[in-house]
Amino acid sequence: MLPPSGPLAGIRVVELAGLGPVPYACVLLAELGADVVRVDRPGGGTQLVPPERDALNRSRPSVAVDLKSPAGRDVVLRLVESADVLVEGLRPGVTERLGVGPDECWARNPRLVYARMTGWGQDGPLADRAGHDINYLGLTGALHAIGTAEAPVPPLNAVADFGGGALFLVVGVLAALLERQTSGRGQVVDAAMVDGASSLVTMVYGLLGAGRWQDRRAANLLDGGAPFYGTYACADGRHVAVGSIEPQFHAQLLAGLGIDPGEHGGQFDVARWPEQHERIAAAFATRDRDEWAEAFAGTDACVTPVLGLTEAPSHPHLAARGTFADRGGHPEPTPAPRFSRTPGAVRGEPRAPGQDTRTALAGWGFGEDEVTGLLEAGAVVQAD
Repeated sequence: MLPPSGPLAGIRVVELAGLGPVPYACVLLAELGADVVRVDRPGGGTQLVPPERDALNRSRPSVAVDLKSPAGRDVVLRLVESADVLVEGLRPGVTERLGVGPDECWARNPRLVYARMTGWGQDGPLADRAGHDINYLGLTGALHAIGTAEAPVPPLNAVADFGGGALFLVVGVLAALLERQTSGRGQVVDAAMVDGASSLVTMVYGLLGAGRWQDRRAANLLDGGAPFYGTYACADGRHVAVGSIEPQFHAQLLAGLGIDPGEHGGQFDVARWPEQHERIAAAFATRDRDEWAEAFAGTDACVTPVLGLTEAPSHPHLAARGTFADRGGHPEPTPAPRFSRTPGAVRGEPRAPGQDTRTALAGWGFGEDEVTGLLEAGAVVQAD
C-alpha cells in the first residue's frame, strides 16, 4: 500500500464498509490522498466480485471488526479518536444501536465529520425501507425521463448510487471539513441517493417549469427526441453517438452525411423531427461505425463511436490521458479529477475483508500486544 499522497493527504477516514456507493466514495477519498481504513465485518464482503478483483476494494487497507462485541465497538471508537471523517452506509439507527453513532463518536472526537450514506435519507416515510438505485431513481422523476418512448431504461446504477450517492457524499465531506476550519466542530452529512439523484436533474426540472420540456420520453432536446441528439445504428450493427445541438455543428453533421439542408428542414422544427430522424438513420446505416468515426474525426459535428467496455480503454484520447490502467490484464479507471501539484493515485490492490487487520491497526496507534489480545478475544479478525 503506497503512502497517502494527493490534495487530501493528512486527512484520516474510518469507513464502516457497505455496498456500492460507500466503498466508491472511500476509493475517491483514498485516491485523493486521504488515509482511509476500511472496517469490515468478519467474513464480510460482496459476493458479486471476488475480493481480489473488486476495484471498489482498492487503495485502502481492511480490518475485520466484530462491531457487536463491546471490544469491537471500542476499536472503532479508538480509530475515531484520531480520524477526521467516519463514513457509514447502514440503515438509519443501526450505528446508534451498535454504540458508534454520532454522539458516541463526538464524545471521543468533537471535530469528527460523520458522513451517512443511505438511499432514502435519515428521515422521512421511506427511511427504514430497503431499496436500490432503480428505486431511488424512479421516485425522482429521472428514470421516467430516461429511455425509449415505450419504457424507461435503467442507466446502470450510475445516476443514483454513484452520482447522487457517492459523489454527493464526497462533496458533503469536503464541505464539512472546510466548515470545520471555522467552527472547530464536526457535523453529520446526510447523503441520500434520492436527494442527490433529484439534484442531478435540476436543469431538466428548470426546463419543465419554463415550458421547454415535455414530461414524456423521447420527445425532448436531450432524451433522444431530437434527431440531432441520440444514437444511430450503423451498417455493422454498432452505433454512433450524435450531439450536434448548436446550428454550426448541426450543419457539419448534415454535410458529413450528404444531406441537403434545404430538403431536411429547420433544425428545431419539432413537427419534422420524425422525418429528420429517419433520414439521418438511413444515412448512418450505409456505412460501418468505424468508417463514420473516421469520417467525422476532424470535424465539430459531435459524432463519436459508441464504444464497448473492452474498446474504450484503448481509444487514442483515453489512452493519451491515461484514463484507464491495466491491472492483471483488465482495464480499470484511474483517479479523477487531475491535480497539477498534488496528483492522486491508486494506492494499492483490492484488499479482502480483514486482510490488513494487524498492520492497519498498528498504523492507527494500536500496540502489538493489544492487537494480539483483540485477535484472541475475537473482537478483530486477521484474514489469511
